[in-house]
Amino acid sequence: MLFTAYLSIFVHAIALLLCPVTLAKNYSDRLALLAIKSAISHDPQHVLDSWNTSLHYCQWQGVTCGRRHLRVTKLDLGSRGLVGSLSPHIGNLSFLSVISLENNTLKGVIPPQLGNLFRLQELYLMNNSFEGEVPASLSNCTRLAELWLSRNKLAGKLPHQLSSLVNLRIITFHRNDFTGGVPSFLANLTSLESISAGNNHLSGTIPHALGQLHNLQRIGLGNNQLYGMIPPSLYNLTSLVFLSFTDNQISGDLPKDIGLRLPNLELFEIAGNKFTGTVPFSFSNCSKLVELGLSVNSFTGKININFSQMPYLWLLGLDVNGLGSSQPDEMNFIDSMVNCSNLEILLVHDNKLRGVLPSSLGNLSSQVTTLSFAGNSIYGTLPSGIGNLVKLERLFMRFNQFTGIIPSELGNLQSLKLLYLDHNSFTGNFPDFIGNLSLLDELRLSDNRLGGQISPNLVNCTRLTSLHLYENNLTGPIPIELFQLSSLSTTLDLSNNHLVGQLPQDIGKLKSLTTLKMSQNRLVGSIPSAIGSCTSLENLDMKANSFHGPIPPTMSALRGLRNLDLSSNNLSGQIPRFLEQLNLSSLNLSFNNFEGEVPMTGIFKNASAFAVYGNSRLCGGLPELGLPKCAMSARSKKRSHVSRVILIVIPVFSFLIIVVALSLLFCWKRRKTQTPPTGASFIQPFSRVSYGSILKATNGLSQQNLVGIGTFSKVYKGILEPDGVTVAIKILNLENRGALKSFMAECEALKNIRHRNLVKIITSCSSVDFQGNDFKALIYEYMPNGNLERWLHPSSEQETETEEAPRRLSLRERVTIATDVAHAIHYLHQDGEVPIIHCDLKPSNILLDGDMVAHIGDFGLAKFLPFKPHQSSSIGIRGTAGYAAPEYGVGNEMTKEGDIYSFGILLLEMITGRRPTDPIFQEGLKLHEYVKMALPDRLKEIIEPTLLSIDEDRNGREYDFVSKNWVGMLYGVSQRKNGYE
Repeated sequence: MLFTAYLSIFVHAIALLLCPVTLAKNYSDRLALLAIKSAISHDPQHVLDSWNTSLHYCQWQGVTCGRRHLRVTKLDLGSRGLVGSLSPHIGNLSFLSVISLENNTLKGVIPPQLGNLFRLQELYLMNNSFEGEVPASLSNCTRLAELWLSRNKLAGKLPHQLSSLVNLRIITFHRNDFTGGVPSFLANLTSLESISAGNNHLSGTIPHALGQLHNLQRIGLGNNQLYGMIPPSLYNLTSLVFLSFTDNQISGDLPKDIGLRLPNLELFEIAGNKFTGTVPFSFSNCSKLVELGLSVNSFTGKININFSQMPYLWLLGLDVNGLGSSQPDEMNFIDSMVNCSNLEILLVHDNKLRGVLPSSLGNLSSQVTTLSFAGNSIYGTLPSGIGNLVKLERLFMRFNQFTGIIPSELGNLQSLKLLYLDHNSFTGNFPDFIGNLSLLDELRLSDNRLGGQISPNLVNCTRLTSLHLYENNLTGPIPIELFQLSSLSTTLDLSNNHLVGQLPQDIGKLKSLTTLKMSQNRLVGSIPSAIGSCTSLENLDMKANSFHGPIPPTMSALRGLRNLDLSSNNLSGQIPRFLEQLNLSSLNLSFNNFEGEVPMTGIFKNASAFAVYGNSRLCGGLPELGLPKCAMSARSKKRSHVSRVILIVIPVFSFLIIVVALSLLFCWKRRKTQTPPTGASFIQPFSRVSYGSILKATNGLSQQNLVGIGTFSKVYKGILEPDGVTVAIKILNLENRGALKSFMAECEALKNIRHRNLVKIITSCSSVDFQGNDFKALIYEYMPNGNLERWLHPSSEQETETEEAPRRLSLRERVTIATDVAHAIHYLHQDGEVPIIHCDLKPSNILLDGDMVAHIGDFGLAKFLPFKPHQSSSIGIRGTAGYAAPEYGVGNEMTKEGDIYSFGILLLEMITGRRPTDPIFQEGLKLHEYVKMALPDRLKEIIEPTLLSIDEDRNGREYDFVSKNWVGMLYGVSQRKNGYE
């Protein structure tokens, strides 16, 4: 008993001795927590309200303590909306094993004191605003298994000291500002299962040593600046289920056996890189694939993956590559996708696929929401089975070669939001089923061959924000129901159709619309005053209709208007002064019946920003317009002269009589000795002329007046009354598809360019002939000496009965003409307000006036820089065979260099006398190669013989000029190094 009593006393004594130490440690945890609370400036969920003296800190929200020692082991304040910083005192909670602070707004640096927490196993700091570098002291936390640093503002490089974290399984630091390369020390962390480093600024190559991480299951390095190839060692990591290297500059081919070496892949994303080669068939072995993203690379060849064993496939991205084989069965991959029961997104747009869509497309998963085959060469009809895909939200089939009618089964797609069928060759009437698609946001049916009237059922599409119907054959009036779609907020484009009638006042209901285009139709009447209610308009294009009357003053309310085109109508009255107050970027009022003074403020201060051609009764304005001065009004004249008329009227009147008499005598004598001028340089711009006046000017479009035939037009020589001026009249063949585009392109190109070496447009005619058919013509100054083709290759077949074949041009004349053309090209490319590419430079488009000055004409194929989206892809090959740059033949965009190439071919033709289509150029031989082979020793063999005969007549001096001045040019052209000079 005595021993037991002594033992009890001893134990209590020890407890009394130790108690102050335990209490002290517990008290330090409490102080550390309060310090953490004090660094929080905003606590919207009032989590920290419980952190007070009324409760033990182990009972505070977010705090977990150990059972034996009551020390804090876990701090969980994630997703609490906290604002502030992380107190360094957190380093005093030495028993912490888990810190969870994710999804808050904590700022400042990560405290280095975290390195004191040697028991720490999990650190969650993602989705905050931490900045600065990661503290190297974290390397002391050797038990750390999970480190989550993603979605912050951290910078610099990961400290190499972290290589001591041998127990680390997960490290995420994506969406920060880290720099340098992918940390090579990660290869030392042999326990790693997941690396996430995307969306940083990492550069360099992917370390080969990462292939040593045999436990690695996930690696994400997307959205960096990595280059080189994927290390072959990574393909040996059979445990990989997730690999994402999107949006880098990684290149090379994928190994053909990738699907056999990585059979457990669930996600493989390498979109936005520079991979080449074919898509490996072995992907067929990856039966667990959920996402396969190969978009935006340079893969080629056939899509021959067998998708039938991929039931979990959710996304397939093969878009923006060069896939396509032109084999009859290249669309069969769709058949194998029928078993992909979880498929939602299928992207194969912008490739080189060619063929007919199989009917199996309608048997794809009923879960499909996005289907995109746009930008290929798919032809045939659109399978009606698409109507089975009832959850489809986005259908993109634009820029293909589909024909036939749009299947009515598309009306079953009640979830459809985006429907893009534009730039195909669909026929039939405007589809009525569109009205069933009540959730539709955007509808694009433009550039097809749809006819009939626009369905009033569109009024049911109450969420429609954008409607594109341009370039079709739609007829009838615009349904009034269309203007009741107040949801239209982006674009309503009805251009280039055959719509008729007046615009109703209901147009004012489109208060949110930013772009309204209805050019090239047959709309009549006045512009409704209610258009002033469309206060969100930024772009308004109503050109080439038959609107009449004045511009309504209510348009002054369109304060956001930037681009306004009312050209080629019958509008009249004065140019409204309110246009000066609008912040316009471009304004076209050409070819109307406006009169009076042209304003000189606002947009009217910049002659290149507005156009008023073809309004014969305008006056004043900027000197660059070349308009006559405005006569002073009678009231003003009376006010300014009434006080002086009595003093000066008699002497001035006498003086004027003498001057007029002498002038009349002088003019009478001079007229007897001079031939009346016929050149168009003396012409003042006409107002638009009628079809009847053109018919009369050309003797009923007689064959004798025909001077040229082009792809889209015929050119006649004519004499316009009442002035008797000789002009060239270009009449469009509107039955030829593309003629209208050519007409508009030429008008657009010529409206803002002025240069002595460019053909001058005088006026236009946009009317109907006596049978009611559309009639369009452009009237130019007449070039008496025809085109350069006629002078370079004269033949009796080219001349009329009254004209003789022209003489051969001398070398000096050819140099002068080439210089004129070079000046004009330089102006188009460099000196204009907007760079213009002519796209069809050739001798027949170089016209010569009476003084043999060269003028570039025919701007029907001209293009402006920069191009609009998809512009080049919808026009086919531009230019003329032999003169067009070779790259145009494979669908490349038009460039200034393409014009320079054509100019170079023109120069070679002027010296050699051979067309680029000469029969001698066979089996791949081209004109520039023919010249190159002759340089420099056999130059005399390729020069046109008539130039050499001139050489003999001039004792060798002319040929010496050739040899000294043209050899270098010929070599430059043959090497495609020629410029403007």
